[in-house]
Parts: sequence; C-alpha cells; structure tokens
Amino acid sequence: MAVFTGMDKKILSRDGTPLAYESTGQGPAVILVSGAMSTGGTVAPLAVPLSDRFTVLVYDRRGRGESGDTAPYAVEREVEDLAALIGAAGGEACLHGISSGGALVLRAAASGLPVRRVAVYETPFADFSEHGAKRRAEYTENLTAALAQGRRGDAVELFLRLVEMPDEMIQGARRSPMWPGMEAVAPSLAYDNAVLGDGLVPRDRLASVTVPVLAVAGGASPEWLQEATRAVAEAVPEGSYRNLAGQTHMVDPDALAPVLADYFTR
Repeated sequence: MAVFTGMDKKILSRDGTPLAYESTGQGPAVILVSGAMSTGGTVAPLAVPLSDRFTVLVYDRRGRGESGDTAPYAVEREVEDLAALIGAAGGEACLHGISSGGALVLRAAASGLPVRRVAVYETPFADFSEHGAKRRAEYTENLTAALAQGRRGDAVELFLRLVEMPDEMIQGARRSPMWPGMEAVAPSLAYDNAVLGDGLVPRDRLASVTVPVLAVAGGASPEWLQEATRAVAEAVPEGSYRNLAGQTHMVDPDALAPVLADYFTR
C-alpha cells in the first residue's frame, strides 16, 4: 500500500496557475477533490486504501495549500484545473468529491471532461434544510462583506456557524493553534460558495451528465444532507444512491474506500 508523503508535483492550469498535487498507487486514475476549509491533505487518508487498485491523485485546490491563485476567480477555472490534472493522469480519470468538492466534480462531469465515473459524498445542497435557501443567501452576503473588508476570522466563523458548529467550539477554535491556518484559506470559502451556486440541487445541469454518478451519504448525518444526496442521484440519468450506516459528514476513509473501489472498477 502506498503512503501519502505530501504534494511534491506541480502542474500549470490553463490560466497559468500552478497546482500542487501528489499521486500514489498504480492502476486507473482517480482524482480526489476536497471541500471547503481543506487542502489535498484532508483527503489523503482516503487515497491510501484506494492506492492498492488505482493511481490516486490528490491536490490543493487553487487558493489553498501549496497551489497558486489567479484573479479573478471563476468556477470555470477550477474545472480547467481538473482538466489539467486529468491530462497529467493520462487523459481520463474517475472523480470523487467530498462535500462542496462534490459540486465541483459534478460541474466538471457536466462540462464534458474525459471522466469515466463520478462519486460524491454529501454535497451540501440546501433544498431539504429548514430555511436552507434563505440561510445560504444570508451567508453569501455576509461572507462577501467579511472578505472584502479583510475580516478573515469572521469569514471562517460565518462558515462554522453555517455548518452548525456550537458557539463554544467556535470560540475554542479561535484560540487554538489551527486558527491561523484556517484564516489562511478563508478567501477560498468564496470559491466553494460559488461552486454551490444558489445552494440548491442543480437539476437541469445534472440532467446533462452523461457518465454514471454515485451519490453517497452517511446514515448518521442530518436527514437533509441524506435527502440532498439522494436528490443528486435522482437528477442524474445514470445516478445511484448509497447510504453508509453509522457514518457522518466526517466519513471514515476505511468505510468509504471499499464502496468507491467497487464502483470505480465496474
């Protein structure tokens, strides 16, 4: 089994932005895409068990980790980033996105990139969350203002409140050694927000996806997340749904990896 040692490769995206990535294992290519407030290192634990059967690429999305950034941001640039990584992987790959990273891989699949199969884990579309659309609109407005005024800490706190982290945990995080690192990637919160669009399941876009999509949810996650995941599967012509008993949004890589391995080898 391969061991993840960090991002030691670089590739340029179409707009010249350098992307840091690492590949492990041998076999068909699988690219893992992280969600908000995370880097490629966040999904690296999932790469390790998959590397027995696949060449697994993990990367720092633009604006975080060791990758660069180029203004102005557009979701299309992140799709081009995936195109560059697919090229580095040999011209075809399976994609797996966690949380808002799932929204990005779904956009990539809809754009016609050479993708064999797609899997997503709990993409947080807010259709089934109480006041979900309203909360997302308020979050977008407040996040935009905080970042425009350079209030990175407040931007991080807005996100943590959106994902319903308790106040005492937020205040503890602010005092913790990890907080400067969280503030460092705060501008990328706007990127994940843009990838999610209006925050609702993009049924028209998903209807245009021509490759199989597996949407996975955790059985111990909030009901609205499970329903949103099921809605993604139902909106894709070749969509399927899987529920992992006992798992939450912080899914155990050892529980998810066998599901992905079976799906990607079909």
